[in-house]
Amino acid sequence: MSASVLRKALICSAVLALLAVLSSCGVFTGIDYTGRVTFDRALPIPPVQDGVIDEEGRRVFSLTAQEGAAELRSGFQTQTWGFNGDHLGPTLRAQPGDHVRVNVTNRLGEATSVHWHGMRLPAEMDGGPHQEVQPGGSWHPEWVIDQPAATLWYHPHPHGATEKHVYRGLAGLFLVDEAVPGLPSEYGVDDVPLIVQDKQLDGSGQLATSGSAPVGTLGETILTNGVEGAFFDATTEKVRLRLLNGSTARILTFAFDDEREFAHIATDGGLLEAPRVTGQLTLSPGERAEVVVQLAPGEDVMLQSHPTPGFWLGAPSGLSDRFDIMQIRAAPELQPADDLPDELARIDWLRADDAVTTRPMRLSNRSINGKEMDMNRIDDVILAGSTEIWTVSAADGFPHNFHIHDVQFQVLDVDGAPPAPHLRGWKDTILLEPQKEHRLIMRFGRHTNPDVPYMYHCHLLRHEDEGMMGQFVVVAPGQGAGHIDGHHH
Repeated sequence: MSASVLRKALICSAVLALLAVLSSCGVFTGIDYTGRVTFDRALPIPPVQDGVIDEEGRRVFSLTAQEGAAELRSGFQTQTWGFNGDHLGPTLRAQPGDHVRVNVTNRLGEATSVHWHGMRLPAEMDGGPHQEVQPGGSWHPEWVIDQPAATLWYHPHPHGATEKHVYRGLAGLFLVDEAVPGLPSEYGVDDVPLIVQDKQLDGSGQLATSGSAPVGTLGETILTNGVEGAFFDATTEKVRLRLLNGSTARILTFAFDDEREFAHIATDGGLLEAPRVTGQLTLSPGERAEVVVQLAPGEDVMLQSHPTPGFWLGAPSGLSDRFDIMQIRAAPELQPADDLPDELARIDWLRADDAVTTRPMRLSNRSINGKEMDMNRIDDVILAGSTEIWTVSAADGFPHNFHIHDVQFQVLDVDGAPPAPHLRGWKDTILLEPQKEHRLIMRFGRHTNPDVPYMYHCHLLRHEDEGMMGQFVVVAPGQGAGHIDGHHH
């Protein structure tokens, strides 16, 4: 273990011990923020880019990272960043089999990148820290979409600055669409995108950051599609909500104020086999889910975040807080909706017996397996098309989650027990229960490049920026790792 890692381990251990003492004394309790916000702003619906088909048959999108100002809170103009506008970005939409190209331009005063979170694609198109775009520069990734329909997203991934870039507003959804009879599907009407983020706003309404929480910046202001106090006017009996926890650190447990149940229909990587009825759903930063809620004519219901169970040090990391997120207002008369289908998708369940190797991934003290991120180091070499099991654990007592680029995985078990129902689908990001082993199984794709890596990391972005990240290359049979120049992006 390096001196730097050892020093951080000692500091974290001391902080953990202090937090434990304070927690036992009842110092830490969650904060109830509900009832503090007036919900009087119509929910903004991000504009859709379907792309333009060029002469080569490619579906071409355009994204420009730029500075701006947005009214996140009523009455205040906040300095923000956005794609193609002041804050957040358009929803990109394509279908399985499409050959897509994205023309990315950077008009910021510093380097950034655009990572296609949840997408299977070549490493050189992934948009990680090795594909930074310099100020005034451009980047033109292209790939063929070869995965099922899913709610994905895009965001920056510059090494050491990801938290800053996402926090200032650079994020948007990427929908891989495929029609499923019986599911609400009219964008912005009964199929509604929700990018949920927390922010700290100072007295003048400007974005502020804080390092006081173990997980990074925690804000007291909840934004939905970029505004505080949003309401949605529903006109249909059923509404499909595409939920993205786009926060940099805050873990959210979605529920309704009247404790009504709803149908959970999709995870990060696509539809579940069948709708699952539940009353709450926890998403950590980077995770997505699709749910369908049933409404009655004329009623109002509040989407909230409730305390997240299972973390004994939850309060210092915001997991015991309670928030109002968005109000849904049902019209006096609602258009009827079809019953949800009994079967949504067929999932190719991976077999543990097919795994060629098992890799431990131990997250602790801003490191993975005792090593901080090094742009010049290849941590793992993986054979294209192989099936592997990764055993992932949060070993330091603090909240962490885990995201792997390029693949969707399935959860085999958590500490030997079957995964919770909300984890029984395709995932690319998972909240780690403290001190438990999470066995994840995945099959790597066909894209190979011994010189350009993919990332795996904690998606609590302060943790990632401070070193809790590693990188792997996917190679063809007979290939070994190549050479990575981490200083040339």
